[in-house]
Amino acid sequence: MDAVVHLAAFPGPGNATNAATLANNVVGTYNVFAAARATGIHNVVFASSETVLGLPFDEPPPYLPVDEDVPLRPETSYSLGKVLDEEMARQFCRWDPELKIIGLRFSNVMEPADYAQFPSWNDDVSIRKWNLWSYIDARDGAQAVRRALEHDAPGMDVFIVANADTVMSRPNEELVRTVFPGVPIRRPLGEHDTLLSIEKARRVLGYAPQHGWRGA
Repeated sequence: MDAVVHLAAFPGPGNATNAATLANNVVGTYNVFAAARATGIHNVVFASSETVLGLPFDEPPPYLPVDEDVPLRPETSYSLGKVLDEEMARQFCRWDPELKIIGLRFSNVMEPADYAQFPSWNDDVSIRKWNLWSYIDARDGAQAVRRALEHDAPGMDVFIVANADTVMSRPNEELVRTVFPGVPIRRPLGEHDTLLSIEKARRVLGYAPQHGWRGA
């Protein structure tokens, strides 16, 4: 075995008590990292989460689109665990300079059957503001995992992984004006471009979303 993909965890807040979520997810991730190091596996990809970025954005993001440079702001025990996972990964890579660990900050994972409900969100812009109207098709999530495994660079890194568009038919200009007025805009948003920036994943990993609800 020459690589490990670690996706196992309570998949979000509310699936167990706060203490159980933190204990299961963080200790489980430690065990995976430690086992990989002990057996000489130098290629590890694990599921971090969009939640480290400040979801559900009751406090507006510091700027848009949100990228990997935003200060981490976990708001639940689940997202706090993901922040701790990322820091553990950095320290494991410090211990072993040959080790590569990539954390993928997955957006809300959707399968094709889920796309039928997307139009129902369009009448209320607040329904999906909790993750900036973002999502990821499960097939593109798998692509991101493969590209992270193939990426040849030691050390720890993180990438936001979302689809290229939002879940909304309404344009970004309207969404942001209505829900996040006054938030600085760092670059043109595009009519439906994701507000969880995937530019780093595109540039470094070659990630290129192929699936989405608009063509479903």
